[in-house]
Amino acid sequence: MDYGKPYLRGKELDQLKIVEHAYLYIVNDKVVDYGTMEEMNHSANVVIDCTNKMITPGLVDPHTHLIFGGSREKEIALKLQGASYLEILNMGLGIHSTVEATKNASINELQEKALKVIDTMNGFGVTSLECKSGYGLDEDTELKQLKALVNLTNNMNIKSTFLGAHAIPKDSDSKTQLSKMISFIEKYKDSNLFQFVDIFCEDSVFNIAESEEYLLKSKELGFGIRIHGDEIKPLGGAELAARIGANSADHLIGSSIEGIKALGKSNTVCNLLPGTSFYLNKSYAKARTMIDNNCIIGLSTDYNPGSSPCENIQFIMNLALLKYKMTPKEIWNAVTINPAYSLNLNAGTLKIGSTADFVIWNAQNHEYVVYHNAVNDVDKVYKSGKLIKEVV
Repeated sequence: MDYGKPYLRGKELDQLKIVEHAYLYIVNDKVVDYGTMEEMNHSANVVIDCTNKMITPGLVDPHTHLIFGGSREKEIALKLQGASYLEILNMGLGIHSTVEATKNASINELQEKALKVIDTMNGFGVTSLECKSGYGLDEDTELKQLKALVNLTNNMNIKSTFLGAHAIPKDSDSKTQLSKMISFIEKYKDSNLFQFVDIFCEDSVFNIAESEEYLLKSKELGFGIRIHGDEIKPLGGAELAARIGANSADHLIGSSIEGIKALGKSNTVCNLLPGTSFYLNKSYAKARTMIDNNCIIGLSTDYNPGSSPCENIQFIMNLALLKYKMTPKEIWNAVTINPAYSLNLNAGTLKIGSTADFVIWNAQNHEYVVYHNAVNDVDKVYKSGKLIKEVV
């Protein structure tokens, strides 16, 4: 996936550099060379036989809520009865129950739970991900979530996002919450605990004007910015993301055509989360319209306890094929180079000089993994040249 540029957009997405009968030559933690076996003139201490298999970059999951306490299976009955996200929230359930469970969990408990999820995600081929806080909504618990991530990077490249503006506490209002969260960002801006700031811009949460002021302030303080936009209602989150140069705009289910066109003229990555649409039985983002309007597309699990309790990026790839009508080539670029670009991460490629994060697949071509449904096709996963997961 060495395209000579850091991302692919629009019609460019439907390309893939493929080497048949290939070798990949790695020294320590770097890709040093690749090509056809006929061209190879290297010797190696270790040779891995990949006959009838495929090698790709390690996958990149650019939107997860990895650190949280408890779970939310008790809401399923309400959802089946037709209760909406906001209705469940107004019952004191939803995110509020996760906030309470996260406050009550120790940092060790949060880490142990997250490590199990990371191990599962590794098994599906993910070697890099983004993780958000946002289940504290106060200084102590948000800080605990961010600190819990610090020691979890052995088997995963992790970029951290502060999402203190995820919801409004029961005893507060949007203005008060954002004021507190700005104070948090200012206090911990030199802590290296987070690289991005995110906000849930949605009806009954934070409006466009509040989101713009908050994100611009975060950008001034030196952080990359991301936005949960237009997930439920078309408030103008897509337009906002494009206007302020966000690293990513995520969800975008309800985005207007004007917002999509604005994103197509920007360098903001459209992170699409089909698992959320699937789990909530809601509409899907207009991926083909976005591609037709020159957008940069990424795909993610949106792993979280309420609307996408799913660690399986391969399932997301299959949903993108079936529900977004994306081609296999578009999908592979949307889980490698593009999400890596949205995270300012040196990942998602196997070009010479890149970090040797790669996956060996029990598949002979790139179409097979996207088409094969509800089965894990991973054979082995390597991070920085070291085997971290073997799927038996």
